[in-house]
Amino acid sequence: FQHYTSADNCRSAFKAPLEPSTALGGFSGNNYSEASAFIITYPVNNAVEKEGNETERAVAWEKAFIDLAKNELLPMAQSQNLTLSFSSESSIEEELKRESTADAITIVISYLVMFAYISLTLGDTPRLSTFYVSSKVLLGLTGVVLVMLSVLGSVGFFSAIGVKSTLIIMEVIPFLVLAVGVDNMCILVHAVKRQPLELPIEGRISNALVEVGPSITLASLSEVLAFAVGSFIPMPACRVFSMFAALAVLLDFLLQVTAFVALIVFDFLRAEDRRVDCFPCLKISSPNADSDKGTRVRRPGLLARYMKEVHAPILGIWVVKIVVIAIFAAITVASIALATRVEPGLEQQIVLPRDSYLQGYFKNVSEYLRIGPPLYFVVKNYNYSSESNQTNQLCSISQCDSNSLLNEIARESLRPESSHIAKPAASWLDDFLVWVSPEAFGCCRKFTNATYCPPDDQTPCCSSGSGSCGLGGLCKDCTTILEFLQCFRHADLNNDRPSTMQFKEKLPWFLNALPSADCAKGGHGAYTGSVELQGYENGVIQASSFRTYHTPLNKQRDFVDSLRAAREFSSRVSKSLKMEIFPYSVFYMFFEQYLDIWRTALINLAIAIGAVSLVCFVITWSLWSSGIIMLVLAMIVIDLLGVMAILDIQLNAVSVVNLVMSVGIAVEFCVHITHAFTVSIGDREQRVKEALGTMGASVFSGITLTKLVGVIVLCFSRTEVFVVYYFQMYLALVLLGFLHGLVFLPVVLSIFGPPSRCKLVEKQEDRPSVSLRP
Repeated sequence: FQHYTSADNCRSAFKAPLEPSTALGGFSGNNYSEASAFIITYPVNNAVEKEGNETERAVAWEKAFIDLAKNELLPMAQSQNLTLSFSSESSIEEELKRESTADAITIVISYLVMFAYISLTLGDTPRLSTFYVSSKVLLGLTGVVLVMLSVLGSVGFFSAIGVKSTLIIMEVIPFLVLAVGVDNMCILVHAVKRQPLELPIEGRISNALVEVGPSITLASLSEVLAFAVGSFIPMPACRVFSMFAALAVLLDFLLQVTAFVALIVFDFLRAEDRRVDCFPCLKISSPNADSDKGTRVRRPGLLARYMKEVHAPILGIWVVKIVVIAIFAAITVASIALATRVEPGLEQQIVLPRDSYLQGYFKNVSEYLRIGPPLYFVVKNYNYSSESNQTNQLCSISQCDSNSLLNEIARESLRPESSHIAKPAASWLDDFLVWVSPEAFGCCRKFTNATYCPPDDQTPCCSSGSGSCGLGGLCKDCTTILEFLQCFRHADLNNDRPSTMQFKEKLPWFLNALPSADCAKGGHGAYTGSVELQGYENGVIQASSFRTYHTPLNKQRDFVDSLRAAREFSSRVSKSLKMEIFPYSVFYMFFEQYLDIWRTALINLAIAIGAVSLVCFVITWSLWSSGIIMLVLAMIVIDLLGVMAILDIQLNAVSVVNLVMSVGIAVEFCVHITHAFTVSIGDREQRVKEALGTMGASVFSGITLTKLVGVIVLCFSRTEVFVVYYFQMYLALVLLGFLHGLVFLPVVLSIFGPPSRCKLVEKQEDRPSVSLRP
């Protein structure tokens, strides 16, 4: 533990010094002998995809390694009462692929449950004698097919233009479009049922589209625009999701108001002709068909009667109104305070399947590891020429600037709680300057022909079978005339710094020199990949890195804070030294999105809500109605953020997608009630009662319950991410939308609702009728 930098038997297999804290775990302080765990790391060569198959070879090696660990190493360790956990760079990706199929059955069951409920809610009140005629199973099935066609159309279009789909798209968009499509199906069918039976089916369809068509168009276009604006945000997962969702919802709307309307006509003709659902070729004769049809269809349903006769009168009581507004306002204020506690990130244990071998790996890393991931500070365009002072601006040995990069890193390591830097950086530049100095006897030496001469305890100066080293043989000249064959004397250096030519000549020697007892400063292994030598002959090293380590990072917040701290430190030092320096660690590419995810989420939500309000204003031409809808939407989103804080749901790409989607789905709970209110006649109380009587039942049965039955199935998922980000968030969204749409919104409309649009129509119709009277 004391000689790991120099002793041969302490170096790693690739000849680099192996720090005990990076290989041992479960100890306190520097008491390495107390370690109860150790780590073995196999570095695998990786490559950026340009040409060749290096990456494929690396992935194939990792796959074979995981198979070996699962099938042979793990049983071997368990037989000795040891715990073995393992991972590779491609493990998370492979486990996510496995996860995508693990809950396929759960998702299919969720869709089937929604389909079954659709079939029931579209039909009339069940009667055993006429159920096979009045049911709407075939209509519901064809409606679901239209939804699937819209999803396929969206995926097909973007695939054709080269936009790749993601796991979120394949899991969320079918559910989203089905939820939106089911709403429109229920509202259309219920609107047709409310029309007088003496009208022909074409007339009933026409009246139904006049009644609910504007609100369906308003809701659908609002959702399309809300998702479309999301395609301009920088987060790839949200941008791609928004693109797919916008087109899928648009196609679904177009199919609903064209193909599905035609299917409604066929299905109602089938029912009026007493033909069996799903088997329309079979016709059932009934002597009481006409009288039964006349009494059954005209009678309002139980839910509609409850909304109009019980729910609306209760909300009309002034005490109830005050209590409702006070409670919802208090919940919104509390949610604003709670939303600040929502932390960015995505716990890896939640994303992975519960039976994944990576669960144990992450648990053990968090429990035993006493150091964090490697942290590299990369310096670009380092000018090592004699005319430049950048060498002293980087190094940390004698005559280096006090505010040099490496001195600043060392100072930051003294306050690891805020900097998240565990120790001073390993510096190839410091070791190189020491290696070339005359004081480092046995390091930088040369043969009489001016080629590199290794230390005495290395080949070819010393062979394994030789009894003594360095006293004769190939390296005797390096040893006997050491003073003259050292690379440099003090007189050769300028303020102990090599000249441009000396630096250029000796740097490759240093990077190829093996460390040993005679010279521990050799750079091979420790710094092999730290310096980019391409083009360095011009006096400028294009890129070089200085390695240190983060402190142990166990929570998602630790990863985000460490990235932010490293970025801020690099920015400050870059401005101070007037050099381009940036930090890098292997996890940065995954956590960079969380640095400004709050800003991204809030901007996207604001644009989505604003877009919905704009569509509402353009279609209704009423700032009053648009303002109320925007208020309710904002309250639903804010309350959903509060629920996320209570349930410890983190802010990430999945939850941001859900929040954007919540704007689109929340529109369904608001627009239909608001539109029905604006086209009703009477005072505000009467119009609220009429709106709840006509649209309240459709919103509850067609929007709330449909989504609810589909969401509940997701709680049986085997993957934690489905339970947390889909079941819990969707359930909260449905409940909040229901409460705001059917409790808070009617109260607001009864107090602050806009005037009826039908009054203007009546006046315009009265004028010509008056003028035509004799």
